[in-house]
Amino acid sequence: MKSKVIATFSICAHAPETGEWGVAVQSKFLGVGSIVPWAKAGVGAIATQAFGNPQYGPDGLKLLEQGLSAEEVIERLTSDDPQKEDRQVGVVDAKGNGATFTGEECYEWAGGKVGKHYAAQGNILVNEETVTDMGEAFEQAEGSLADRLMTAIKAAQRAGGDSRGKQSAAILVVKDKAGYGGLSDVAVDLRVDDHPEPIEELDRIYQLHQLYFGASKPEEVVEVEGDVKKEVEHHLRRLGYLTSEDVSSDEFHDTFTTYLHTENFEGREQERGKIDLKVFEYMKNQ
Repeated sequence: MKSKVIATFSICAHAPETGEWGVAVQSKFLGVGSIVPWAKAGVGAIATQAFGNPQYGPDGLKLLEQGLSAEEVIERLTSDDPQKEDRQVGVVDAKGNGATFTGEECYEWAGGKVGKHYAAQGNILVNEETVTDMGEAFEQAEGSLADRLMTAIKAAQRAGGDSRGKQSAAILVVKDKAGYGGLSDVAVDLRVDDHPEPIEELDRIYQLHQLYFGASKPEEVVEVEGDVKKEVEHHLRRLGYLTSEDVSSDEFHDTFTTYLHTENFEGREQERGKIDLKVFEYMKNQ
């Protein structure tokens, strides 16, 4: 088997309703997230794998930014590549059009599927269903683009996955100013580099990411009063934030703010006197 072959299944996708592009991937390969997924807000997403050429990522994004379609980008990337028959690449362009390429020398099972706003592909797989189920799961999934990408790679693994086993997984989602503090376009960028159950571990980390950085829902914000306040006070004492039994309203709220900032819940911090129920549940389970 050729060195540097990345036996992988991946999906590139676009969510036009939210202006997001992203890639999710799993492989029997160390740190697959450092090589396969590439994306740029407003431009598109790329997965480069098999006998992977990491330069396909930045080069392909530049071509997409110039206005080339997904199919044109793949043609341009592979046309002058003497090892193109060992490559596999998926692309989704700025308009959400997908394209995928699998070289004739890629190890079986290898192939891809293009659907509405996505391109799914894989190589050295147990079966074709790994790719087809991945695409179908994405089509049927609901929620954010990251949610749908996670659903897709879970379905791919259930269908068969990489014939050599499992090792690493990653998800990358970009959107204009969706990053931390609105200072970058990287909405989600998570990796599991070496784990016996990489997709499950990636999902665990993704759920933490949503807890810390996801937006509060109005229906999940409640007043800190009555039994809720008593329970919050109890947990603040249990966790060492409050030491006295009798506390003033100002001391309570100042201490609760300290808790929020210590636990990195600034993104779920509400106006004085209110609490996000996800924070409340987290407190109870600490």
